[in-house]
Amino acid sequence: MSKSVLFMSMSLDGYIAGPNDEVGNPGGDDFMRLHEWYGDFSRPTGPVGQLWDEWNAPGAILAGRRTVEQVDHWGGDNHGVAIFVPSHRPPGPSVANYPLVKYVSDGIVSAMAQAKAAAGDRDVLMLGAYTAQRALEAGVLDELQIHQVPVLFGGGRRMFEVLPSRVELEIVRVIDTPEATHIRYRVRR
Repeated sequence: MSKSVLFMSMSLDGYIAGPNDEVGNPGGDDFMRLHEWYGDFSRPTGPVGQLWDEWNAPGAILAGRRTVEQVDHWGGDNHGVAIFVPSHRPPGPSVANYPLVKYVSDGIVSAMAQAKAAAGDRDVLMLGAYTAQRALEAGVLDELQIHQVPVLFGGGRRMFEVLPSRVELEIVRVIDTPEATHIRYRVRR
């Protein structure tokens, strides 16, 4: 059965984007520092190769509107799978050119159900802080793959800025490398 998994690189002080995170500067100042562990965007050797394989094998993507609009929906293709965007507003005109992108207007629960149906037995890759917070709140986020980078940003966009209540997590796996500690959590229900 499909699981929903948030993949997120994060500074030790909880930032997933640097200051000045906006359309002209996606991810904010020094954003790539959070992704240096990934190397040159080819499959790494060693234990990080497993993370690469997981990142590149989703059956569907569920991403926040802000995330997808900052990168123009990845040109309509990210991993060659359907991209679901929960939003109460209709999409901009560029989405008409991207048949894999579907805006879902009836909430995060519906968006996740559609993404899981599209994913089949593969996982749903989740991207976006606000969307992940809403998915946690609604009980539809199954796991979090956090890449904890040894840096303190001191400002920017935090991953878990606002949660409605405490969320209990169970550590499933830890892969420690000099560039980052990769912690996979399961959401306890």
